[in-house]
Amino acid sequence: MTTTDADTGGGTAPAAACHGPQPQSAPVGDTGSVTDTAVEDSAPGGHGYAKQKDAHIKRLRRIEGQIRGLQRMLEEDVYCIDILTQVSASTKGLQSFGLQLLEEHLRHCVAAAVIESSAPGATRGPEAIDAKVQEATKAIERMLRS
Repeated sequence: MTTTDADTGGGTAPAAACHGPQPQSAPVGDTGSVTDTAVEDSAPGGHGYAKQKDAHIKRLRRIEGQIRGLQRMLEEDVYCIDILTQVSASTKGLQSFGLQLLEEHLRHCVAAAVIESSAPGATRGPEAIDAKVQEATKAIERMLRS
């Protein structure tokens, strides 16, 4: 699977167009997962994953099938080691998907912040870059905890 560093128009979108307002993440339950409560960007293709969206959906459906397979394995009393092997495959699939999404975020959103902040007459400078890098760093931290 390949990644892109441009928006759907062929150029790099400005950082503000990438995600709009910064998301407010809140922990959910004891799993350490977070939910995004920000208003989503209404413009199609405003996110780094836009060009790969169909491939990502296909990949997530494959992972969903693996999870459903785990349920069937339990229902059919399959040997525990075989179930654990499937758990590992499902986990690796999600980790791989997460890393791909993170790479696309870096190529699209972080790169857009760099370009926007270095443009003549830019109203936001290094703080825009720092904010996007911090956002990516927190996402990496969450992924490493899982």
